Amino acid sequence: MEHEVFVPFPVGAVRRVLSDPARVARCVPGLQQDASSGAALAGRLRLRIGGSTITYRGALRLTERDGSYELSGEGTEARGSGTVTLALSALPEEMPGGTRLSCLGTVSGAGRLAEFDAKTAESAARRLLDRFGAALAEELREDAAAVPPAPEVPVAGEGEPLTVSTSPDNEALDGEALDDEPPAEAAHARRTMIGRSAEEVDHAPPRGRYAPVPAPETTTGTAVLRWAAPAAAIALAGAVVVTRALRRKR
Repeated sequence: MEHEVFVPFPVGAVRRVLSDPARVARCVPGLQQDASSGAALAGRLRLRIGGSTITYRGALRLTERDGSYELSGEGTEARGSGTVTLALSALPEEMPGGTRLSCLGTVSGAGRLAEFDAKTAESAARRLLDRFGAALAEELREDAAAVPPAPEVPVAGEGEPLTVSTSPDNEALDGEALDDEPPAEAAHARRTMIGRSAEEVDHAPPRGRYAPVPAPETTTGTAVLRWAAPAAAIALAGAVVVTRALRRKR
């Protein structure tokens, strides 16, 4: 039997699911997987065919070969002695809007399955593959919903202007650098540096903690001489007056 199933997702996403046996088991309708099945998908499969339900107990094996995924298995009727053998290959192919699964399979069995004609058995197989494709698409939708969208990064010059925030660490560094310099003087220095050439900045006198200590003013000697000359004149005049007064008394 040949059959095609359409999955509205890219080939890469479909291949990721088909490469995981546990995820494939979740997409097979009517399959109840055993907890300790290991690599083989062991469990029970309920198959609807011709208005009846047949439950098989067995195992499925999934392998990848040359880009195609091969599913093989065998089972035994849970209430009877009938058996079934399955061989199915699915090739994912890219197509507009999604992926096409080209399936090719054969089924042989004895017991209750052999009681149905080929057309009824083929219809049941096609319905099973269509339901598998729908479950596979739902599995991929859940993956897409679980991935958060990437945040939009604003670009300089588009929309609102970018703002740069100062971290607490940067604020601490700035504070340490200006501890010895008054805030007003530091602000004035920053304002006056704007627009100056590199040569002017290199030859500008250092400010803040690196400013040179001014030399003491030599005004003490000049001030003493300024006041000593009048005092000497007054003392000389007083001595002359006293001398003349003594001469008159004599």
